Amino acid sequence: MSSVHLVLGWSVPSGFGVLTLWSAYCLIRNRPPARGYWSLLGVLQVVLGLQIVAGLILFALGGRPDWLHYAYGAFFPIALLVAAHRLGTRFADIPWVVFGISSFLICGLTIRALLTGFEAA
Repeated sequence: MSSVHLVLGWSVPSGFGVLTLWSAYCLIRNRPPARGYWSLLGVLQVVLGLQIVAGLILFALGGRPDWLHYAYGAFFPIALLVAAHRLGTRFADIPWVVFGISSFLICGLTIRALLTGFEAA
């Protein structure tokens, strides 16, 4: 199960990194992203949820990384996504910019979560 958690763990920051670059590209070109952008965002949210479920299973099986692992890997990314969804409706013309900024932060936070998980292993 820990290998599944590790693979999902690396897919989250990788995917949000791609979303960040896609947002930056659209911002530079001053054009909204294609529909695939929103599909990728939806897939990444599901993968993040699966990652959290895998982490909860490992927690139930006795895995106890540092508390920062939970904050960086679950709490902060979820809080950022909730905030991005709320702000995205407020900035209806450019919601992808809001999600690009949150994707950048989520990418960094989940990389840090991976590093704190390795320290605990």
